[in-house]
Amino acid sequence: MFKNHSIFIIMSRLFTSIFAAAGIFACSAAGTNNYNVKVSFTPDEDGFVLYMVNYDDGSKIDSAVVAEGVAELNGYIAQPLMAQLVIEGNRAGSFILEPGTTTVDTNTRSIKGQGKLNSQWDAFNQSLQKLASDYQEIYQSEKADKEQALAEIEKRYNQISDSMFNANADNLIGYRLFLDRSYEMTPAEFEAALVKNPAMGDYARVKKLRTSKANEAATSVGNPFKDFTVQNGDSVQRLSDYVGKGKWTLVDFWASWCGPCIRETKTLKELYSKYAGKGLDFLGVAVWDEPENTQKAINDHQLPWPMIINAQTIPTDIYGIAGIPCIILFDPQGKIVSRGKQGADLVADVEAAMAEN
Repeated sequence: MFKNHSIFIIMSRLFTSIFAAAGIFACSAAGTNNYNVKVSFTPDEDGFVLYMVNYDDGSKIDSAVVAEGVAELNGYIAQPLMAQLVIEGNRAGSFILEPGTTTVDTNTRSIKGQGKLNSQWDAFNQSLQKLASDYQEIYQSEKADKEQALAEIEKRYNQISDSMFNANADNLIGYRLFLDRSYEMTPAEFEAALVKNPAMGDYARVKKLRTSKANEAATSVGNPFKDFTVQNGDSVQRLSDYVGKGKWTLVDFWASWCGPCIRETKTLKELYSKYAGKGLDFLGVAVWDEPENTQKAINDHQLPWPMIINAQTIPTDIYGIAGIPCIILFDPQGKIVSRGKQGADLVADVEAAMAEN
C-alpha cells in the first residue's frame, strides 16, 4: 500500500505524528452519543473563539469561547467523525470525535481519554514514540552502520503503518492514514492507491485531493505557470504581476503558523542576499493564513521580498499544493523549472539557473 519514505521524511513524521499530524483521541460512554471536549490554553487566549470543524468537509460542528484558559464543547454526534480544532485561524489539533469526554491540553500537548478507535490509535502512537526515540538516538550517533540502522527503522515504520491501515481500511483510522501518506504520493501513485482502496474515494477530502493531484501534474516541472488573482482589502494582486516578466522568479507558498515554512526562510534569505537584483526575483504567497498573522510574521522574521497576502486556497488549489512550504522556480518566460525543493536541493536548482542566466 505505502511506499518507503526517505530518512528525513520519516524523522519528521515520527516526531510530529503524536499530536499535530494525527492527534486522535476521545473516550466512549455507554448508551449515549453525547460528547464533551475540554481544551486547555494559556490565559493569553482568553476571549478567543475555538471552533471544532469536520476534518473531512470543513463544516462547523461546534464552538466555544476560551475563558480562564479553558474552552468546553458539548453536543451530540450520530457517529464518530474526524474533527479539527481551530483557534484564531490556527489549527490546534485533529482527532476522532467519539461519544464521551475528551480533554486536550494544548500547552503540554497531552491527551486524555479512551475509545474503541482511539485505543487502537493510542497503541499505534506508542509504537511510533518508541521508533522516534530509537531513530533520534541513532541519528545523533557515530555508528558505522548508521544508515543501515536508520533504514531498518524506516522499514519497521512502514510495516507498522501498513498493518494499521489494513486492519482499519473501513474506518476513520484508515482514512487518516491514507490521507497522511497520500500527500507524499505522486499523482500516478495516488491513482493507483485509490484503485486498490476505492472506498477512500468516498471521502470529501480525498475527492478534493484527487483534483489537487491532477492540478499538481498539470503544474509540474516543464509546464507554464498558471495565473491566479488574490484580493486583500482594496489590493488586487496576480501571479502574472511577478512571473513571466523576463526574470527568473522564486515563489514561496507559505503560512505564518507553519514551522517548516519559517525555518526555510533561512535558505531563502541566503539566496536573496546572493541573487536579488542579479537576475532573480523573489515572491512570497501567504496561503491558509489570516492576513494579520501573515503581516506579523513578515515583520517578526524580516522578510524583505514582495508578498501576496490572503491567498488562502486559491493558488494551492490551482497548483495542487498539498503541503507547505512549496517553493517553485519559474524561468524568465514563466515555465516551471523546479518545484517542491528545500534546503540544499533548492540552492542547487537556483544556482544552476543562475549559472545559465
